[in-house]
Amino acid sequence: QVQLVESGGGLVQAGGSLRLSCKASGRTLSTYVMAWFRQAPGKEREFVAAITQNGGNTFHADSVKGRFTISRDNAKDTLYLQANSLKPEDTAVYYCAAGILLGLCSQYRCYNYWGQGTQVTVSS
Repeated sequence: QVQLVESGGGLVQAGGSLRLSCKASGRTLSTYVMAWFRQAPGKEREFVAAITQNGGNTFHADSVKGRFTISRDNAKDTLYLQANSLKPEDTAVYYCAAGILLGLCSQYRCYNYWGQGTQVTVSS
C-alpha cells in the first residue's frame, strides 16, 4: 500500500504559477499510474491530468491543456503538477491519486490510493 502527501498549494493571483508535489511512501511510485484531480466547493471531483508509470505518456484535461503539466520523478517517489497561467476557476482542492492500471484513466474510480489534498486559491 502507498501513502500520498500533497504539498505546494496556496493563494496566487490570476496569471500566476504554482508547482504542486505529491510524495509517496510505503511503496515505490514507479508501480503506479498517477493522476491529479481537483474538487471545487459544491462540484464533483474533476480529472486534471494523468501519467504512465515511466512518464512516457501523459493526458491532460481540455480545461488545463497548455497551462498545466504533469510529471514524475520515480527516483524521488514524487509526482508534480506545474500549473501556469492560473485562473480563478482553477480554485479547488487538488488531490493526487495512484492506480494499479495498464494505461491512463480519467475516471476517479480507476485509482486505488488518494492523498489528503492541497488547497489552491486563485484570486482575480
